[in-house]
Amino acid sequence: MSCWHRSVGDDFASFASLLSFCDEYKTNIAPAGCVRDIREFHHQGIISLVSGWQSAEGLIVAGEPELGNLRAYRELGLRICGIAYNVANQFGGGCLDPQVGLTRAGHRLVEEIHRSQIVLDVGGHTNEQTSFDAIAISAGVPVICSHTNVRALNDNPRCSTDRMLEAIARTGGVIGVTAFSDFHVRKASDAQVMRTPQASLDRHLDQYDYLKRLVGTDHIGLGPDFLSGRNDPGRLSAADQLVMAAEAYSQETPWFYIEGFESIDELPNVAQGLLQRGWSDADLRKVLGENWLRVYEAVWGA
Repeated sequence: MSCWHRSVGDDFASFASLLSFCDEYKTNIAPAGCVRDIREFHHQGIISLVSGWQSAEGLIVAGEPELGNLRAYRELGLRICGIAYNVANQFGGGCLDPQVGLTRAGHRLVEEIHRSQIVLDVGGHTNEQTSFDAIAISAGVPVICSHTNVRALNDNPRCSTDRMLEAIARTGGVIGVTAFSDFHVRKASDAQVMRTPQASLDRHLDQYDYLKRLVGTDHIGLGPDFLSGRNDPGRLSAADQLVMAAEAYSQETPWFYIEGFESIDELPNVAQGLLQRGWSDADLRKVLGENWLRVYEAVWGA
């Protein structure tokens, strides 16, 4: 792996800590602000770090949206931004609040994200109505879903419908496929089941095959959503249960990732599995990074 998209806390202290981390390990990892950085660091054997937010709640200050702060966060390294994390906020609805659309503040947020040359992240944590509303005002700009799975293969509210996946692809965007087990096997009807079993690697590979048929290989990427070192949050608090609802997430931890793809060092299992299913080297290169680089370059510039 040569590039890591990492979710960052929604405050300046989180960015300061991340920059200090990169300083401490500068021979191994460095923040990347453009595709040129990613390519140059790759030649040097350094991992590129791309910072993202899964929701835009960091722009809410004293109860009011402060969209002017987005530029400051971009200067600190923010390059990808979502709208809502599972539940509704002042900008729009999360996947657990499916009827909430993009608000007036959300409309301004999407415009500011594009103006700031930040990649807009829709679907997945953000509900479909809000996502469709955001796409409608994103003409000519590719948008992504950084990490989701296919609802047609598993009826989980964190997964995306064909309609959503096709809409993202039509923008020229990319859909990142997660390795989170629950999104492969836990259905909305499993809300009373404390913990669903670990999904197989074949179940995971089915996601790529389905997307290949639905939108083509130009719109598929990795989005494993690994929580290395903290995939066991322990007992979920009442507040956590509101955003990690039982119809989407196992309430008993630790949470599983795919058997055979439980960490990034097992990525060769995914690549080999797709090759065995008849995927070409060219298509595999797209999924392993070329598609993400294309979108980054289109939004950030070279």
